Amino acid sequence: MTDSPEGQSDVSLEKVFYHRETTRLVHWREFSGARTAVLLTLLVTVLTFITGLSTLSQEKLVLEGPLAAVLPDVTGVVRLGGVLFAFLLGLLVFGLHRGKRLAWYLTIAVLPVVGLLPLLTLQTTHMPLLLLILGALPVLVINRAQFDQRIDLSSLQVAALSSIVGVLVYGTTGSYVLRDQFTAIDTWTDAIYYVFVTIATVGYGDITPLTPETKWFSLSIILLGTGAFTAAIGSFIVPAIEKRMATAFGNMTPSGLNILEDHVLVLGYSDITESLLGELAGERDIVVVTADKDDAANLDDRDVSVLTADPTDEDRLRDAKIETASGVVVATRDDAQDVLAVLAAKRTNPDVYIVAAANDQHNTAKLEDVGADEVISPMAIGGRILGRVEADCPPPTAVTLVVPRHRTAPGDAHTKK
Repeated sequence: MTDSPEGQSDVSLEKVFYHRETTRLVHWREFSGARTAVLLTLLVTVLTFITGLSTLSQEKLVLEGPLAAVLPDVTGVVRLGGVLFAFLLGLLVFGLHRGKRLAWYLTIAVLPVVGLLPLLTLQTTHMPLLLLILGALPVLVINRAQFDQRIDLSSLQVAALSSIVGVLVYGTTGSYVLRDQFTAIDTWTDAIYYVFVTIATVGYGDITPLTPETKWFSLSIILLGTGAFTAAIGSFIVPAIEKRMATAFGNMTPSGLNILEDHVLVLGYSDITESLLGELAGERDIVVVTADKDDAANLDDRDVSVLTADPTDEDRLRDAKIETASGVVVATRDDAQDVLAVLAAKRTNPDVYIVAAANDQHNTAKLEDVGADEVISPMAIGGRILGRVEADCPPPTAVTLVVPRHRTAPGDAHTKK
């Protein structure tokens, strides 16, 4: 390490942004993190869709797998299952990308079911899907703690979803009980199909009510179903619009953060950190924690994640995933605030590497005492650079001005030199 302040600052930043320990454990974590889990699930989704399309394209599907004897009457489910599960997994991948705990639970439940499809068909082209699922499940389990974001539903949203479920149960049960008064309702599947077609007001005409009772019943399904779905759409879309507007005004929340690993956490925002963001844009994942809503709104268009919160709040640092951060930068124009931020960071993750900037050289020791691994003084560095530039300037040299002699006119009493 060089003794010059500029060299110290460069080494400190390199430790935060580019440090890597060449141990086998770190290399393993680089290939088995939460982002790898999301990527593997995405690959499973793509392969499931391709497998489903290949199954649908077969004129006659024969189940020859080891589970075919145990589940003999699932040919229709297998034929459509690949495509249907692919759409479901696509939604779950989005939830995993947002770190949602519910998406993790559902993915853990759905992947084994999808893995049954190759075991039913036993087709060579379906085996990569099974192998990929066997690889994705352990990675998801290992990174369970990374998917900790809760899905917070308001009472209106819960009521809307409950009403949808209630209407579906009411319509399906009533249609099956009254199936003798309908055309072409013989099974529970027919009843479910009729309810969805009725609520969607599609009306294919393949199933029709035959009595006044079933006509009134169908009308009640239309009224209750459209009302429930309208209420559900409004309860979810309006908060989404409000959230987007809040983001535009700088009210960033932890729910807007994606999966974070090996990122750089910047506590506070100032002209110092602005230069840092410009230097590292696109190279590393950066999360800025600032309580200033104007700064948060301005940073929304940058290639960084922003959390509008107090950078000295330990709970908010946990929301910013400080436990998986590669380093922390604390560099505002308030040394007292920086001291509190360093304290909070060290209390939340004692092993994280922290670089801090001291505006006043006298506060360098204070920042080191509270846990900063490296402390840089921008003012001192700037002063030394100016001094070095001054010292490197060549000394001034004497300049002699030579004026050529001019002939004087007759009568001129002076001579110019």
